Amino acid sequence: MRVIYFGNNHVGLDVLRWLVDQKDELVGLVIHPVETARFSDELIATSCLTDDKVISASSLSEHKVVQKLVGLRPDIGLSTYFGYILKKPVIDIFPHGIVNLHPGLLPIGRGSNTNVWSIVDETPAGVTLHYINESVDAGDIICKDEVQIEPTDTGESLYRKLESAAVELLKRTWPVISVADVGRTPQSSSASTEHRRSDVENIDEIDLDKTYTGRKLINILRARTFPPYRGAFFRHGHEKIYMQLRLLRESELDEKAE
Repeated sequence: MRVIYFGNNHVGLDVLRWLVDQKDELVGLVIHPVETARFSDELIATSCLTDDKVISASSLSEHKVVQKLVGLRPDIGLSTYFGYILKKPVIDIFPHGIVNLHPGLLPIGRGSNTNVWSIVDETPAGVTLHYINESVDAGDIICKDEVQIEPTDTGESLYRKLESAAVELLKRTWPVISVADVGRTPQSSSASTEHRRSDVENIDEIDLDKTYTGRKLINILRARTFPPYRGAFFRHGHEKIYMQLRLLRESELDEKAE
């Protein structure tokens, strides 16, 4: 397979490092522009591609860039933690489609901050490989794995678990995807949940005069515990007081006391 890789973040880098050791031929790399890029220099170095085969995601709507992708003659695309919605002119370039690695148990957990909303909404967490269409995380599912949420998980610890599970799912499944068409399972819209990146702003401020159940408040606080991000806060006069939750099992405390 001739592959164009769409990647960002250190998970994108981990997957790319693995991908270049496979039998597929990497013919192009699409990365985030500077303002949202993470590990872009490492992605470029790992790809070993010339500059003309490295493309900025911000230019994907340009006709000349679409034609450049066409000229790379890709068979399949692979997207990992890539923060751009791909449109039909790009999707149609790939005879075998574009596969996306998503840190949510689709159709639950479409969109952003899936680690946060699985805790806050008490919905199942997991990772999914699916084909991309023009809607957000709504394409046919190839396979998925559930990730258990523990009562001691924070937004950070669940995020790390989802990262590991995502990489393992890709490594297990890609060798089959890249040599043959695999089964597709259409997603059910009625069972879907979706959140935008900005939705966390609606839960971050804890209103000291509002009534919360203990469960809801703890879930918000632990979901938004992810240093160095600021997370949840309350107001004291004109000042914001930020909170982070530390969760320990009784057995851990007993071990510390011995």
